[in-house]
Amino acid sequence: MRARRALLYMPGNDWRKIEKAAGLNVDCVCLDLEDAVAPERKDEARAMVVRALSELDFGRSERLVRINAPESGLAEADLDAVLAAKPDGIVVPKVGSPEGLAALNIPAGMTLIAQIESALGLVNGKEIAAVVGLEALIFGAEDYAADLGAVRSIEADEVFVARSIVVAHAAAYGLQAIDMLWVDFKDAAGLTRLAQQGARLGYSGMQIIHPDQIEPVQRSFTPSKDEVAAARRVVEAYEASLQAGKGAFALDGKMVDMPVVKAAQRVLARTQAE
Repeated sequence: MRARRALLYMPGNDWRKIEKAAGLNVDCVCLDLEDAVAPERKDEARAMVVRALSELDFGRSERLVRINAPESGLAEADLDAVLAAKPDGIVVPKVGSPEGLAALNIPAGMTLIAQIESALGLVNGKEIAAVVGLEALIFGAEDYAADLGAVRSIEADEVFVARSIVVAHAAAYGLQAIDMLWVDFKDAAGLTRLAQQGARLGYSGMQIIHPDQIEPVQRSFTPSKDEVAAARRVVEAYEASLQAGKGAFALDGKMVDMPVVKAAQRVLARTQAE
């Protein structure tokens, strides 16, 4: 599964921004037909997204399209318009049930990503994560907090439990988990703090809304050279221990067992997904 450390949203009806995003070398560019587009401009946005997918070279960036929510009455029209242009994947927002996700006419084999953004989506998260063909879950903190009537804060304490549950559902079903937005794109320190916290929670990446957020987020979700070297030593020592018929083993004066080995293997897997 490819690395999705930074997922950059671009309004589907803003050609200048889309054209710029195509050359940014970000992991994922998500052309947005939902929140970033006013209701009266949906048709214009669909046509522009199709044009972008057909004409622009996005380099190594994954080309995603976020359609409107299944219950909006707009999702099928979005799909009818954009699928012919062959995006790399579809992001489905405000998923509240597995039925709403499975009912969409998305071709088998196309990348499918679901956004958990409500209390209903969270409590049905286990069933949503089990939908065949799903590759990742995205946690949408702003809509989730609004659904609960929670007050958003810089510390994000009010969504911490939900963030943890979403990443757990993703891990249980072998999916990637993509973390919440940091909406103040001028606050690099706050962004880095949140990204590093998300990485510690087990998220593989984060949503972003501005090019200036790409580097801090990619850095936060990329294992350092020291982390990779340490993980490789653990895995190599584990393999040698297996050859010797041993279980737990000592490395650098510390006992190493399977949880430590699995953590090291995950670090190496993230590196190989680059």
